[in-house]
Amino acid sequence: MTGGLIGIALVSLGMVLTPGPNMIYLVSRSITQGRRAGLISLIGVVLGLSIYLIATCLGLTAVFAYVPAAYTALKLAGAAYLLWLAWNAVKPGGTSAFQPRELPAERPAKLVGMGLVTCLLNPKIAILYLSLLPQFIDPSMGNVLLQSLALGSTQIVVATTFNALIAISAGSLAAFLAARPLWLRVQRYVMGTVLGGFAIHMATDRSRAMVSA
Repeated sequence: MTGGLIGIALVSLGMVLTPGPNMIYLVSRSITQGRRAGLISLIGVVLGLSIYLIATCLGLTAVFAYVPAAYTALKLAGAAYLLWLAWNAVKPGGTSAFQPRELPAERPAKLVGMGLVTCLLNPKIAILYLSLLPQFIDPSMGNVLLQSLALGSTQIVVATTFNALIAISAGSLAAFLAARPLWLRVQRYVMGTVLGGFAIHMATDRSRAMVSA
């Protein structure tokens, strides 16, 4: 289980550093309304991640209990999803989250709500959990629900920690990267390579699929 927690933490780190709707919103909010607004918005994002995680864990428990063969399908789907993210990170014309949108100032309650809505309206989160968690679940180790919750919670902790750091330093990072466009490209290529490597490893590693067969 420890290996699974480390694995999902590394994948989560690669994904949180790859621009997506949540990061773009948090960076834009922090730059236009300040660090405090970015961190308050992050509360809503974390609530959205938690909702998706609980729903997915309950669904995965049913899948592993009644359709064990679906493990392999989810495993391959997860690898394909990571490859898609890797391509989006390195493809020509890719953008950076540190090229923010201008946003109007909002009250704290609305900031939480907007963070929650931004997260819930991003169906990629559901796909992420559904396809990623099974890569690190070992049915032979017992309760699938508890394993799913532990793995998903690790992803949320990693995402929350680094999104908070990004929100706090968004203004400085944006100014730094704007003056050094090469760094933006390097960041994209490094993250794309990391995600692509994990995708290939997941697609070719058959050990856990054999356990569940």
